[in-house]
Amino acid sequence: MAAVRIPPNFFGIPFGLAGLGNTWIVAGRDGDVPRWVGNAVLALAALAWLAVLVAYAAYALPRPRALVGDLVDPIAGPFLSLAVITPTLLAAQGVVPHDLALGRVLVDVFLVLVLAFGAWITGQWIYGRVDVDQIHPGYFLPTVAGGFIASAAASSVGQRTLADVMLGLGFVCWLVLGSLILNRLFVRPPLPAPLVPTLAIEVAPSAVAGLALFARNGGRIDVWVMLISGYGLLLVLAQIRLLPLYLRLNFAPSFWAFTFSWSAVATTTLHWLTAGEPWGRRVYAYLVLAAITALIGGVAVRSVVAAARGRFLPPPAPPPAAA
Repeated sequence: MAAVRIPPNFFGIPFGLAGLGNTWIVAGRDGDVPRWVGNAVLALAALAWLAVLVAYAAYALPRPRALVGDLVDPIAGPFLSLAVITPTLLAAQGVVPHDLALGRVLVDVFLVLVLAFGAWITGQWIYGRVDVDQIHPGYFLPTVAGGFIASAAASSVGQRTLADVMLGLGFVCWLVLGSLILNRLFVRPPLPAPLVPTLAIEVAPSAVAGLALFARNGGRIDVWVMLISGYGLLLVLAQIRLLPLYLRLNFAPSFWAFTFSWSAVATTTLHWLTAGEPWGRRVYAYLVLAAITALIGGVAVRSVVAAARGRFLPPPAPPPAAA
């Protein structure tokens, strides 16, 4: 029986669900919604992460060449980082509030794995050949998203120095990779259709950096939060011009690139609402929750429908040629 290949970008499914759970957790802490909803979504994300991890391992481990191929693939490789970034977020939001000691151990273990993968893939990009047209916004994931999420996780267990180290890692990598990615998007041919949804990842770095800063400073709107939020607002509004491009796409698993990116924007928005206390704050919070839940719920439903029709997983790998 031919094996079903699990592409690395499938790790974006639990990542997006974890982002939605994080949004509901933050809303629950503010007293806007029951806390159990966020915990339930995080539990679903943990199950999805385990399912994708087991399915990917079942395909890749018996085929070392396939695993190595994914690791060194300049297009697919960055998505493998989500295998260790997602449980870092899950440990910080789903375990730490209930068991600090266990949560600290899990955060530290996965933080080391995030750093190790980020270091390895950075070395791979230096050592290997990466054509400029192969670069896409998913390059933010291993070190930028990984650094900021690891920083927020370290803050959640009280490891301030470690949080600052990972915050610096995320910021510097954001500056370097952001320049490369925008240069590729500005002056090179358009991204191929399967990678167009990764353009949504452009809104994520400033939002996730904001989450790391809010975790570090206790939820205050300080000058650093304001500075990065200005750039984040620019890229959020820039997505409006990309709507015609998105609307021409056929649904594919790559649509999960929209999920965590926009859940990070939603969660950061909730922090701003809580800290700023504008008139009608709760109404705005409910609108944000409804919008992000509808977006991610819609992608999830489309994924289930596509899977039921046999159009979600890639075709089975061809059998080896007969000798």
